[in-house]
Amino acid sequence: MRVERLGQDKIRIFLTFDDLSERGIEKEDMWRDIPKVHELFNDMMEQAYQELGFEVSGPVAVEVFALPAQGMVVIVTRGKTGVNSEKDEEFDEDVYEMEVTLEESDLIIYAFRDFEHLVEAAHRINTLLTSGGTCYFYQEKYFLVLEDVDLDQDRYQRLIAILSEYGEATPTTVYVLEEYGKVVLQDDAVKEICKHFW
Repeated sequence: MRVERLGQDKIRIFLTFDDLSERGIEKEDMWRDIPKVHELFNDMMEQAYQELGFEVSGPVAVEVFALPAQGMVVIVTRGKTGVNSEKDEEFDEDVYEMEVTLEESDLIIYAFRDFEHLVEAAHRINTLLTSGGTCYFYQEKYFLVLEDVDLDQDRYQRLIAILSEYGEATPTTVYVLEEYGKVVLQDDAVKEICKHFW
């Protein structure tokens, strides 16, 4: 579980599928209101408090993005409440209201510390893909975004294994890359990399 601050009232938590399976939670469980998921949320909030000093009470908005290969990204935003309101003081500090939004993404996003690693990965996955891929540069890393990957389970797992060997799954969303990243290759990034780099 990785926690990072996005703003004064917003944090992002990246959960791997290992984090979920250690707690006996399936990906589909995140959509259900069950005690295990509440425990997971409490653990996330505890870690966010310990690492970032991010405290939650009152209303929070929780957005959960399921990423096919990497795990889940959970974005927690604190609601604005009046500081001096007597009504707020009546609330138990441990109680918070949650508004949960769930989205599933078919995008595969991997980050590479070095362009050479991306080139090596591209050459190895080139035969698995017919087309596609966008390459971004953001925060000193190269990001490969693959969408509409239509592979059978074995080839899909092989693709993920190769990407994991050279890069790392990332909680960075495509929206962040589109807004703050620099586009290196817009279309067919894997094929273009293979064509121009060895």
